[in-house]
Formats: sequence, C-alpha cells, structure tokens
Amino acid sequence: MDKSPASQPGSELADLLVISLEQAVAAPYCGLLLANAGARVIKVERPEGDFARGYDTGAQGQSAIFAWLNRGKQSVCLNLKAPDDLSTLRNMLQQADVMLSNLAPGALTRLGLHSEALRQHNPGLITCSISGYGETGEAAKKKAYDFLVQAESALCAVTGSPDDPARVGISIADISTGLTAYSAILQAIIQRTSSGTGTDIKISMFDVMADWMNMPLLAHRYMGGAPARMGLKHSFVAPYGAFNCADGGMVLLSVQSNREFEAFCTQVLMQPELATDDRFSDNSHRYVNRLALDAIINEVFSANPLPVVLDLLDNANIANARLNSVADLSEHPFLNETTANIGPTQVSMAALPLQTTGATLNTVPVLDQHGADIRAEFSS
Repeated sequence: MDKSPASQPGSELADLLVISLEQAVAAPYCGLLLANAGARVIKVERPEGDFARGYDTGAQGQSAIFAWLNRGKQSVCLNLKAPDDLSTLRNMLQQADVMLSNLAPGALTRLGLHSEALRQHNPGLITCSISGYGETGEAAKKKAYDFLVQAESALCAVTGSPDDPARVGISIADISTGLTAYSAILQAIIQRTSSGTGTDIKISMFDVMADWMNMPLLAHRYMGGAPARMGLKHSFVAPYGAFNCADGGMVLLSVQSNREFEAFCTQVLMQPELATDDRFSDNSHRYVNRLALDAIINEVFSANPLPVVLDLLDNANIANARLNSVADLSEHPFLNETTANIGPTQVSMAALPLQTTGATLNTVPVLDQHGADIRAEFSS
C-alpha cells in the first residue's frame, strides 16, 4: 500500500486515518496540516476531480495552488451516487479516525453519512464538517466563497483605504477556517483518549471570521464606533504608517511608547527637541498632530535611500518593515521554503510553519492515483 510519506512511526499523528471529502481550500488546508503531522489522509474526489486542480496551470499544465494544499495525501475518485463507490466509502469510514468534509450542507445526510449513523458502526469516529454560514435554516441555503464571507463578516469594511473597501489579498476566511478545524480535530483526538468516543464538529467560515472580527465589533458596541478604514495608517497610534524614501522604496514603522519616540527623534530624525515638543509629548498629542509629524518624517526619509533609513531604524531599535512586493518575498532571507512534486514538476513554496518529527511532505497525488489500491483495501 502506497501510504502518505508522513504516515510513519515517530510522527505525531502516525497511524491516524483521515478520510477527507474535500474541495477548494478550507478542508484541504486542514487535511494538509493533518498529513504534515503524520496522519494518512485519503482525499476523496468526485470523478472529475477537485475543481481546485483547475485553479491554475502554472506547474507545467497542473495547478501550483493545488500542489500547495494537497501534498502528502492519497487520492481516490468515488462517485457517491454509485452504490459500489458509496459502499467503499462506508467501509473506509468504519476504519477511519476522522472524517473531514466541506461539501454543501445536507449532502452527507442525504447519502446516509451523517455523524450519528456513522458512529453506530465506528464509535470513535471524529467528524468535522465545514460550511460557509452554518448547516441549518437560512444559513445553510447561502452559497459561500472566501471573498463573499469576507464581505458578509464585515472584514472588507475595515480593510482598504478611507475611500474604498477591499478584500484581504489572500483566502483568509478559507485558511483560518482550515486552521480552526485542525485545532478542533486535535482537541477531539485528545478527548477521545479518555472517552473512547468520537465528536461531531461543525465549523462555519462566517463564525471563524466573526470571531476574528471581535476587535472592531467590540469597538462598535462599546467604544463609540468601529475603526474607519485607514489603509496603512492606524486609528489611534502615531507615528504609524508607510513613508517614502529617496530611492522610491517605502518603509513602514510603528512607534508605541514615549521612550521609543525619544529614540526615534534622537537617533533617526536627528531632531531630539521633537521629543519634548508639546505637539508630540505623548501618543494622544502625536495622533492629533500626526499630519505635522508625518511631514517631518517624510522630509527626513525622502532625503535618504531605503537601506540607510532601515539601518537608522534598526540601530535605534524602532519597529519597522519594508513594504515588500511578492517578488521581494520570493527572495526574502527569512523565507523558509519547501518543494512539492506534482507529476514531473517540482514546485517551490513557503514551508509550513509547523515543525514535525515525520518526513517532509513533497508528493502531490494525481487524480485517482491510489484509487485501485484503496478500492482493494476497503472492498469489504
């Protein structure tokens, strides 16, 4: 049997079998994290495959994004409307530790695969279903994609410039939901060691984003209103933001205390008298007079190239960052990288931030690559 490369002794979740009826991003990202921790993850795909296989053709005709999300898994195609394939899936689930899914609400129930029925045959099975807005009432009827959940949860209302709202430039609702599902499954695994029974986990993308939106939500309810969109500025801290340098580069900085502001004035601006200027004596005054302060900073920074400004800030221990492009990230000295092999193509990508004791995930399954073996293994 061609098992996941991470399914080996010594891995944190070794010997754990995960059956994942997954598509797109949220559930596949959770499955990736489980595989990275050593679980054997069988990705169940519809006969035409996960539509994420068609997100791009950057890896010599195959999807680089799919490679990011699905390395280290096995693939089997099952037509769940066909009795034989549905029977195979039922057999798989009788031996599984975890069933992960992000199908449309109600799809598993219509197939007779709801959690209570499955645990009659496999009491220890942990089931985790991911939805857009929930699985009951009107929430279950509303179709969800990452961008739409960002808008519905008001994330777009606090993201962007004062003139225009914006979406976060990555699939943050999907990824955060996959991460939440992963942590919930780990909790359920721990609980099962004492109870011996599985848990039914239901997670909606909207709930995850609403939780992440608690800072502006609480500001709306208890602090006089949610913060306005500020672009790269802050709603109450100064100096804070992006500033232009002589060579066209931009540097971001954030000064959080009077001590830091004194060091900033003395060692970076070379104007120590500003630290005792009544306009800038504390953060409240600095924020009220932020336009004047920003003008002073821009005058100094625009006279120096970016490397000189960064050195001044680093030497003064002032928090700063370059406003990098994705191309800059690609060459960043801090970037930890890994590779994935999808067919004959090797894809280089940022590594997962989690360290594991197992082998590195680097093989991406082609569609139904393990189908014959899995059907034979779970035929009865």
